[in-house]
Amino acid sequence: MQLIDTHSHIYAEEFDTDRREALARARDRGITQLLLPAIDSESHERMLSLAQEEPELCRPMMGLHPTSVNENPRWREELALVEQYLAEPPQGIRFCAVGEIGLDYYWSQDYVAEQREAFISQCRLAARLDMPVAIHTRAAWEDMCEILEEECRRASEQGLRLRGVLHAFSESAEVYRRLKACGDWLFGIGGVVTFKKSALAVAVAEMELGDLVLETDCPYLTPVPHRGERNESAYVSHICDKVAEIKGVSAEEVARKTTENAVRMFLPDEKI
Repeated sequence: MQLIDTHSHIYAEEFDTDRREALARARDRGITQLLLPAIDSESHERMLSLAQEEPELCRPMMGLHPTSVNENPRWREELALVEQYLAEPPQGIRFCAVGEIGLDYYWSQDYVAEQREAFISQCRLAARLDMPVAIHTRAAWEDMCEILEEECRRASEQGLRLRGVLHAFSESAEVYRRLKACGDWLFGIGGVVTFKKSALAVAVAEMELGDLVLETDCPYLTPVPHRGERNESAYVSHICDKVAEIKGVSAEEVARKTTENAVRMFLPDEKI
């Protein structure tokens, strides 16, 4: 059984004492790929170094996280750096997506305009480059839906395509259907689906398996039975088991289909 963790921050400082062991545990659980979302220039070196050290396992993205726009007078310089990296990747690096990008109004409502500008700019960059996006959304779902509806329409009119994954999806089946209607979108299902009385579990019951990918968002959002501990990529297997339980199919079927979905979206030229 092969699995892909489509959203892993295993390059983060939380893994400095046992990163090799955490990677080994992921391999032991059948995780064949870890997709590494970028945050901002403060973490680029850590992420890219790991991707160069583990090129068969770790596949990096490049983008500017919405909370890295907040209180950052140089955020447009950060956007320019993202574009530069995508135009001229470092040696041995092949970016699999523009991400993670998006909207996050949870911490502050003071930077909505700046976040929207950064997000739309990166969506349009991804469409021009024909790359998928990995989208972060928190406390901003109505704006997200409206922007994606408009940007997908705009891209189509230009003969381009905007596509990707809604990372850490935790909304209702109605939001799922609205976003799915925009075009080619996958939905990242993480540890929240394992929580007791999870509303996400209710939504997943109505979602098509062909629209799902699995993720940990480690070191955050740790699934049951490890909730309260640091999350790690190996725990994507618990998320697979829970989705299988909800959908009434085998874990092997969930692993097979979600891996196919991830490969199609992020690694289309590779045999996994």
